[in-house]
Amino acid sequence: MLPPDASENALRSFFQKHRIAQISELFRLLETRSRMSVFRRLKAIGYRSSFTHAGRYYTLANVPRFDQWGLWFHRDVGFSCAGTLKATVVELVEGSATGMTPKELLALVKLPLANTLYNTLHELRHGVRISRQELAGRHIYLSADPGRANEQLLKRRQEPSAGVQMSNETVIAVLVEALQSAEVLVAPSVLASRLAPRGVVVTAVEVEQIFTRYGLEPEKKTAD
Repeated sequence: MLPPDASENALRSFFQKHRIAQISELFRLLETRSRMSVFRRLKAIGYRSSFTHAGRYYTLANVPRFDQWGLWFHRDVGFSCAGTLKATVVELVEGSATGMTPKELLALVKLPLANTLYNTLHELRHGVRISRQELAGRHIYLSADPGRANEQLLKRRQEPSAGVQMSNETVIAVLVEALQSAEVLVAPSVLASRLAPRGVVVTAVEVEQIFTRYGLEPEKKTAD
């Protein structure tokens, strides 16, 4: 194990060049196999863990340049002023004037698997750290405080009614899944849930809009 001064110099030099690291890289850098020793050295100079990738990445506290949402990304690895993914989602929901839809949250936190966000939202809601309401067929996540949640929902209702534009990639993914998955078109909610694990975030209402646009009807046979 490198002594304290040498460890600090090695860590600062490494993170200045590489920005982030996994524990295996820090083992080699500090010449140790002890997690406790690595974290003792990191704690002495200040560090952060990623909120993405199950917290497996680390950086020094002075490396991130956080955006207006308190987030910083290096490649696809995210760090947050709030710390963990759960704390980050709570912070984003609480800080939003109109609450957050899952799609809006996913666009911010950039998780590689949409299901990770959905599982987190489920746990937070059942832990009463956030609340949820349905508006125009969409779930809106709101503050756990009823007064604050009512304010957010009121402002959401006052937003222009024009929906979020779907990308061509999303429309194509919906059509491909609808026409290839079975002889009979499944319900929009089922199709949306099938696409979520593949990172295609689309609501049942949006799927229904696509069906209507292209003359597709759930429970009707698809063309051979």
